[in-house]
Amino acid sequence: MILSEITSFLNAEIPLALQESYDNCGLLIGDSSSEITGAMVCLDLTEDVMHEAIKKNCNLIISHHPLIFSGIKSLTGRNETERLVIRAVSEKIAVFALHTNLDNHYDGVNRLLCQKLGIENAVILKPAADTLRKLVTFCPPAHADKVREAIFEAGAGHIGNYDFCSFNAPGNGTFRAMDGANPFVGQKGQLHIEPELRIETIFPAFIESAVIAALKKSHPYEEVAFDIYPLTNVHQRIGAGMTGTLPQALDAEEFLRQVKEILNIGCIRHTSLKNKKIKKIALCGGSGSFLIKDAISCGADIYMTGDIKYHDFFIPENKMILADIGHYESEQFTKELIYTLLKKKFTTFALFISETNTNPVNYL
Repeated sequence: MILSEITSFLNAEIPLALQESYDNCGLLIGDSSSEITGAMVCLDLTEDVMHEAIKKNCNLIISHHPLIFSGIKSLTGRNETERLVIRAVSEKIAVFALHTNLDNHYDGVNRLLCQKLGIENAVILKPAADTLRKLVTFCPPAHADKVREAIFEAGAGHIGNYDFCSFNAPGNGTFRAMDGANPFVGQKGQLHIEPELRIETIFPAFIESAVIAALKKSHPYEEVAFDIYPLTNVHQRIGAGMTGTLPQALDAEEFLRQVKEILNIGCIRHTSLKNKKIKKIALCGGSGSFLIKDAISCGADIYMTGDIKYHDFFIPENKMILADIGHYESEQFTKELIYTLLKKKFTTFALFISETNTNPVNYL
């Protein structure tokens, strides 16, 4: 297996464009043309995980948290990150990270966490803004099916749980072919009026180049007329956190005890329960304090995430329960998620889930 085959697949399934501006996802160490004998999936790349990967003959490590997060100005082995980079290079081990691009993906970290906790009707808590574009193009009716199919295959036309979405309206296009042109219809030097369909559809901004390429390749005209409009609509399948409902309301303490057992949490910190019932839930794997107000706004009975600071517990003002379920604990299934994604594509490839517990937090 060549490394580029694996990274290309991962980048297509979980686009790097979904990562936050501060993040550092993708291939961090390694030669894309190198041969991979085995891969290990982990949450954090530590020295113990590196040792485990070497022992299992894995020369690719795929982690959720990036090994290289901020700039490295020297490689002297003075801390664990530097030692791991040196070891990876010397052992010819590639390192790849799927972090906030996986967090922000609809089928990512938060959806799996919802499934583990029995939360239904899951939707993105804070959908991403400024990520949608509208394509408008004009095409002879006889060629419209081919053009639509091409741009849909490139990824356009998705709205929620629907695909192949477009709007089509008939009209007349005008043009005059000048010297050097090779018109599909009409004569050079003469004004031509052609019946056309106006085709409109939407797509996520990060696939714009692919959509335009598909349009131009499938369109019969020598010069394809099209417009791209930025949209203020939010993208319902890209964004932070998730919210959903339980099949039936539960007592708050009973629900948190279930969460503690399912996630094997040593301790849950939370605001007052006061005999409250839990039906609507909001959550975010990892560090999600930035979504507390969004959880309140959506009417959640409880918001669960990790790394909640002391003063953050005052924010809900008894409008909902706020619970810290741990950073590691809320993301622990990410290894399973990445493993399953890869195994469906590369069925015979040597792939392992790290058995090393990398949670730095312990409980008495």
